Amino acid sequence: MDINFFSKRFLKLLGIGLFIPFIFFENDTITQQIKAEKNLIAASDKDIFLYRQMGASYLCIASKAEVDFNKGLGIASATFANVIIGKHGGAIKQLGSKKLDEKKLYNAGTFQIVGSALNICPESIPKNIKNDYEKRLKKLVKENKK
Repeated sequence: MDINFFSKRFLKLLGIGLFIPFIFFENDTITQQIKAEKNLIAASDKDIFLYRQMGASYLCIASKAEVDFNKGLGIASATFANVIIGKHGGAIKQLGSKKLDEKKLYNAGTFQIVGSALNICPESIPKNIKNDYEKRLKKLVKENKK
């Protein structure tokens, strides 16, 4: 008995046999994503400290390796923002239920990373960046006193 591999019946069986596993796989993937999104926990102070220090460490190493400072800071800040969005859905425990978007996290990360880098490797931070940081810090302290 010969099998005709081009018969309509054989092709239908083959097609159904290949199609069914993809249905189950896709459904499982969607379910896992939904469960993962529900299980996001806001970033704690420890989490923020860790991400900030990692960014500052990267910035210091990049500066010593003669990477352009602004590029290094941009990469460190983008990583800071992406980790908080990916792992915590943009939520930070101190802010309650409010979630920050990528741009706000990027800007906050830039400020925090520069502040930490000033403690770790002050010689690697350009003077104008240091001055801008100190001005912004004074402004924030003044606003918080009100």
